[in-house]
Amino acid sequence: MADINLGVGGANSAVAGGYDIENSLKLESDNSEYLKANNTFAYTTPTSRYTGTVSFWIKRTEIGNNVSGKTMYIFASSDSSRYTNLGFDEFDNLTMYSGDSSWNNVGPYTSNKFRDTAAWYHIVIRYDTTDSTASNRLRVYCNGTEVSWVVAPNITQNGVMTISGMNGPCWHSWGTIYSYYTPSNFFNGYLAEAHFVDGQSLAPTEFGEYDSASGIWKPKEYDGTYGNCGYYLDFEDSANLGNDESGNAFDFDENNITSADQATDTPTNNFCTMAGLWEYSVGNRVGVDGGTTTAATNSGYAWQGGKGTMGVTNGKWYFEFTIEGGATGFHTSFFVGWQTESTDASGSAHNTIGTIAYYGEGGGYIWVKDNTSGRTLSVTGSTTYGDIYGVALDLDSNPQTVIFYRNGSAITSNITLGSGLANETLFPFESTYYPQEISRWNFGGYTAMSIASGNTDENGYGNFEYAPPSGYYALCTKNLAEYG
Repeated sequence: MADINLGVGGANSAVAGGYDIENSLKLESDNSEYLKANNTFAYTTPTSRYTGTVSFWIKRTEIGNNVSGKTMYIFASSDSSRYTNLGFDEFDNLTMYSGDSSWNNVGPYTSNKFRDTAAWYHIVIRYDTTDSTASNRLRVYCNGTEVSWVVAPNITQNGVMTISGMNGPCWHSWGTIYSYYTPSNFFNGYLAEAHFVDGQSLAPTEFGEYDSASGIWKPKEYDGTYGNCGYYLDFEDSANLGNDESGNAFDFDENNITSADQATDTPTNNFCTMAGLWEYSVGNRVGVDGGTTTAATNSGYAWQGGKGTMGVTNGKWYFEFTIEGGATGFHTSFFVGWQTESTDASGSAHNTIGTIAYYGEGGGYIWVKDNTSGRTLSVTGSTTYGDIYGVALDLDSNPQTVIFYRNGSAITSNITLGSGLANETLFPFESTYYPQEISRWNFGGYTAMSIASGNTDENGYGNFEYAPPSGYYALCTKNLAEYG
């Protein structure tokens, strides 16, 4: 399996069709958000302590990017002496630690890089310590393909696995490295379709399949049994996001998780977020809140910014954003709009072809700059923190245009993109020079913005404060498949 990097438009994402996943769970390390098995698991006798399967889908929103100690874990199972966990290390390798009753354990990791913040990954852990072949006792798959380890797991034949049943006691958790000890190393991203099957070592084809048209790995409904200690988390009940739908009633406790953490960004309808790999390094911007909040963490003045994970070449698209403040107040050098793939977020970006930018300051006016023609359009009216701006891009018209909105009202007429953008792929982007500016994005999936109205596009996708203009759509894979 080759290195997995950022794909244009979420090229590695699952496709729609057939089985549909409605919801996912957004997990954020800044808030120490995680799920932990509650006491209903304690001392439940497992079907088997030798065989089992864990299956789940994840979408990363923050990567390690070689930052020392920046490890993020998705799944863990532990008792007072041994544990199993799976996550990503600071180099964005998939890493695992697993132990058995004979204290045989190893921390294998992959040579592959899991850096695609545009895509959903399907991970399957299957174990069968009764197998006579050592390499078959603990196996991990990504998108239907078995992972190759730099160091292979060392599991004793007939060894009792830490990952197995819940008695002992031994608990499972999601979004952190530990389930028994103090949680840490929390995951940043989305989690969907979390299964634990007690007593069966199952192939990934029980949970996913290759799409016949695209060849992309996609979910399929699991219709098997779960055993005594198995569970299934579908995240469809916003009031009980740890709800077990397997029939075993092994609900998980939600830690720092609320109904607002339910998301519609799923493996079968993948929404645009802000991409970690496109951060402009000087400013060290970080995407949080499911990749929908960007904060300039630098304390000095330097250009910083980022791009969305999905690019478009045709169609009509809409997103919203708001600015919530910075260390030095609201400034003119804050740019938001659409930008070509090759343009970075540095100070020269808003003077190059391929950038359409908004910028403004709290006490004066708003300006919208059409960089392809060099025009700067002055828009009467001051802007304040919390104003919600909409950006509507029309790539089907001739000429192609963009319109900016403030709090539901258009503040520009159609701005022509110019001939230099013909056949270019455009991405949502931002760039700022000032320290600690905070901006929140709403592409229609999850958002940390406060949404009071709840408007969708004409296909019923998205959750916007203001209704998208007629014929404009949220940036998600279902819409891209139809209009992109």
